Amino acid sequence: MLGWGPVAIWLPTLMLAIEVAVFPADALFLIAGPCVAESDDLNLRVGEHLARLAERVPGGIIYKASFDKANRSNAGAARGLGLDEGLAALQRVARATGLPILTDVHLPEQCAVAAEVVDVLQIPAFLCRQTDLLEAAGATGKPVNIKKGQWMHPEGMRGAVEKVRMARESGVVNRESGIRSRKSGIGNQEAEYADAELQQQSEFGAQRNGPGDSRFPLPDSRFPTSEIAVTERGTFYGYGDLVVDMRSFMRMRAACEAPVIFDATHSVQRPGQGAGGSSGGAREYIPPLTLAAVAAGADALFLETHPDPANAPSDGPNMMPLDRLNDLVERAVETWSLSRG
Repeated sequence: MLGWGPVAIWLPTLMLAIEVAVFPADALFLIAGPCVAESDDLNLRVGEHLARLAERVPGGIIYKASFDKANRSNAGAARGLGLDEGLAALQRVARATGLPILTDVHLPEQCAVAAEVVDVLQIPAFLCRQTDLLEAAGATGKPVNIKKGQWMHPEGMRGAVEKVRMARESGVVNRESGIRSRKSGIGNQEAEYADAELQQQSEFGAQRNGPGDSRFPLPDSRFPTSEIAVTERGTFYGYGDLVVDMRSFMRMRAACEAPVIFDATHSVQRPGQGAGGSSGGAREYIPPLTLAAVAAGADALFLETHPDPANAPSDGPNMMPLDRLNDLVERAVETWSLSRG
């Protein structure tokens, strides 16, 4: 299952709870939810459905929804609930369902605020080269999912990942110095625990990438998990259309040393081809592209879903109807197992 939640470390006179939040590279996981946060009724309906489905997804499910759609084509397009109200709505989903929460950020100053509420920060595709935003997201210490720009080649994402990774490492040094100063007063049991965990992860990675197991190598042979992920969401093909290069998953994993997620719903988007210049979509291609991507090496899936896509405030034409989600996810889990079995 997804490595999420408190890890309790028991000491003779002290118990420390450390939050662990990572993207597994050895089990299919799913990021799913509505395009934008809506009413509590809608948000919780989707969240409760996903919480039940999570029992059948080896790597678990992360609930996603945006508090603001800041990159709409039209000035009058629906934007969402806004930062404060949107984060409050997402917090209610987390409390009701127990699912980890992901939301996207568009400005550096939003990162620390959002990180107080959600478990994962996401960088939109259009902003994947914005250094200040990437560094601000990394500096929070939260896991970060970076979407690949529709104009970028797979290897081009290495720079985006490095910006987040360097900001995270800088923050980790600061946090670890504080942790170690506290350890000096209570003994070294915690350090021994951490060392044991590192050794266990190292052995796990070595077993997975041993001789003869080179089909889908882990992004880093020392660890079976990562706190940075990258997402393939299609590449511009002329005007108003996208295509998916199935070679991208293995190329981007090798370049970025991070799990690669496939966004099957935005990959069938048709920008500017909907009514009034809004985004259109070709929903019928979501299932075949999803299964093909899993077989081609995608580590995880991103699927926006809605009970009534036709009346969703944004991206309805390329969202998966909620009542058809389970079947597709179960087929994807089976495909993932068969392609790596």
